[in-house]
Amino acid sequence: MSDTPADIGEFLRSRRARLRPEDAGLPAFGGRRRVPGLRREELAQLAGVSADYYIRLEQGRLRNVSEAILDAVARALRLDDTERIHLHHLAKPTHRPPRRERRQPVRASTQWLLDALVATPAYVLGRRLDVVAWNDLASAVLGVELDGLAPDQRNMGRLVFLDDSARDLWADWDAKAQETVGGLRMHAGAYPDDPQLANLVGELSMKSPEFRRLWADQHVWATPHGTVDVRHPLVGDLTLAYETLATPDALDQLMVVYTAEPGSATHTALQLLASWTAGTADDPTADPVAAPVADPTGDSAADPFAGPLADP
Repeated sequence: MSDTPADIGEFLRSRRARLRPEDAGLPAFGGRRRVPGLRREELAQLAGVSADYYIRLEQGRLRNVSEAILDAVARALRLDDTERIHLHHLAKPTHRPPRRERRQPVRASTQWLLDALVATPAYVLGRRLDVVAWNDLASAVLGVELDGLAPDQRNMGRLVFLDDSARDLWADWDAKAQETVGGLRMHAGAYPDDPQLANLVGELSMKSPEFRRLWADQHVWATPHGTVDVRHPLVGDLTLAYETLATPDALDQLMVVYTAEPGSATHTALQLLASWTAGTADDPTADPVAAPVADPTGDSAADPFAGPLADP
């Protein structure tokens, strides 16, 4: 992270570079272009503003730019809704968390709700993609004992890029990595003065070449639902649907809930994992290797409780 003028300039330049003049309906003149994509003057023409005005916007020298102009620039750059919101955050940042803010409290009733979802993995993400609340099944699906981690280590960025097991857990690790970086980009735009976020980005950039490369791409992400494939070490392959739900009185927090198609092999595997998780909660000495494994064929006639679990 850097100061806001640099952030908005890097973002706008990266998005101009994606577009060719012919993509935007402009004539493509011959000769070598000094920069990839649209020139500043071409973008200004498409957005209906003067070239000087757009240059000052890209340089971060406009503090009172209107939402209408930002939307016009977003349309000219063909930004999606997530990128448009990110542009607004960069141009007019309003969220400034306390510099010494450490805890992100979760309402007790939110934790009660998570705990009540015994057979449904669910967790709450706060600022910087910190995992601020979770249930036992979410910890089991993520393949990490969240209770045993220090609070600053319960972070999706660190779990995806710095935990070696993540590459085995997420079937499409590249997609998960891009999604994670995109989520951090959204937070960086909304909270340009957050020193903890700056420290996190700096740490990940130093320790992970993949993060460093993806961060430079200026990708932003906010997909509220979809599916993800997990290669779980205990119960095998899982295809999970996820829903991201806003909490009503904590705008910085999102609840992520994983579900499976009823009757599917993943549904059976989640039930088995939930049973084992509940058992180990009652008996901390329980051995996960003795837990049952779902039938990978998804054959409902097969006995999912037959035979010991193979060594993961």
